[in-house]
Amino acid sequence: MLVLRLLNVVAPAYFLCISLVTFVLQIFLFIPSMFRDPSTTPLFSPALLHGALFLFLSANAMGNYVLVIQSSPEDLGKDLNLGKGAEVADWLDGIRSPGSALPSTHFCRLCARVTQRHDHHCFFTGNCIGSRNMRNFIMFCLYTSLACLDSLVAGMAYISATLSMSFADPLAFLTLLPHSISQFFSGALLSSEMFVILMLYLWLGIGLACAGFCCHQMLLILRGQTRYQVRKGMVVRARPWRENLQEVFGKRWLLGLLIPVLNVENDCRRQKGK
Repeated sequence: MLVLRLLNVVAPAYFLCISLVTFVLQIFLFIPSMFRDPSTTPLFSPALLHGALFLFLSANAMGNYVLVIQSSPEDLGKDLNLGKGAEVADWLDGIRSPGSALPSTHFCRLCARVTQRHDHHCFFTGNCIGSRNMRNFIMFCLYTSLACLDSLVAGMAYISATLSMSFADPLAFLTLLPHSISQFFSGALLSSEMFVILMLYLWLGIGLACAGFCCHQMLLILRGQTRYQVRKGMVVRARPWRENLQEVFGKRWLLGLLIPVLNVENDCRRQKGK
């Protein structure tokens, strides 16, 4: 438990550090290097277009990241009629009768709260993912993967222009790291260039991980399941996939796709149910 609590603090700091480094490299290194092309007009220069795209992706990724953290798990134990002397952890651990608890709820010992429609505990946000922040979490994974892909392409263009190398061969990217390490220790490669090359592989790994996790999460949503239900072998009621999507993303899903906003419809529907 101590290791998990430490990871719950270190992982968000690590993500914020990577985000800050990515922003600095994009703004002060990659984008200024694109202004060197005199053949393009200032209005439609690659630097301005790429800068606008990167800021859009970064704003959505960080905006949804903040909303995931702010949308804390619900303290459902205050609203449940558990009986005298009953603790929230009792019925969650199976001591109480099944009828005493709401369906698909879980008590997270790291958050010390109960999450409705619990999916998993995300260490990179330091928060549990449930019904309140599921949509923002998926948008966070989506825009993080796109921002990493954007940074990867910009970084490869910078390395290609700086080192006068071509990535036309698919094996060029795979052999870039070992060649760069040998050149770095021989003194033929600057430390700043070596750092950018290392960041290329880090962006590739984070981007693929976030994209894969986002696709897996969307598949579970279409089936009306959560990771916690799959792990515990819980049987869920079969519903049309459109209803499952609407439950997570709401009717105004396009607004949440363009800008980071909370899913207010779920909160209103939950309050009406009470």
